[in-house]
Amino acid sequence: MSALVVSGIAPSLDALARRILVMASINTPTPTISPVPATAGGGAADEASTRWSPKPPDTVGQSPATETASMSEPTPEEQLEELIRDHLDAVYRVAFSVVRDNALAEDVAQDAILKAWRALPTFRGESTLRSWLLRITHNTAISTIRRRREELRDPLLLPENPATTTTEKQVVDSLSADAFEDALDHLDELSRSIVVLREIEGMSYEEISETLEVPLPTVKTRLLRARRTLAGALEGWRP
Repeated sequence: MSALVVSGIAPSLDALARRILVMASINTPTPTISPVPATAGGGAADEASTRWSPKPPDTVGQSPATETASMSEPTPEEQLEELIRDHLDAVYRVAFSVVRDNALAEDVAQDAILKAWRALPTFRGESTLRSWLLRITHNTAISTIRRRREELRDPLLLPENPATTTTEKQVVDSLSADAFEDALDHLDELSRSIVVLREIEGMSYEEISETLEVPLPTVKTRLLRARRTLAGALEGWRP
């Protein structure tokens, strides 16, 4: 798989993109070995006979147009690279909106991308690829949170609360982002996802409803309440 895929995403997610590619390559089925006939001299086959090569598709009986179309289809590796390049940023943001932890959000994003990649043959196009992928991401994040809540029953194992903003970080460029992140913590998981999909990803109400599999009125109501909560949390903040 090409490492050039990471050039299309945010630099902060470069390492995550590479990790996903590595994990996919580890779990990719071993290709078949195409037999190579012995040399004309009757000796052992040449060096090419020991090389790995994928089994070519069976094109016997196909029309030239069908054969050309099948050859032009993207490979699984190219499909994965496209998912990462076009959607990893959004996938990470949705994951983080639910789990509220950078490392855990990366794990969720990795799982979601790989799940979607392996399930691409079952994608029927009933929704946009983006909505389908972000639905997988949200469900994966929710499952992760529930699993962690079941595992972390001992108070001593619970993650520590985030440290308060240091004096060095209290500058205009970062304070607004910190304030917004703090305000998001006042929302429940579903409301945070709705806010991120609407305000950051720019999705329509219908797309959000489809992605999160919740009724359209619920999306509108939750978003209205979330905006009021955010406005109240940010009231009085000045750069």
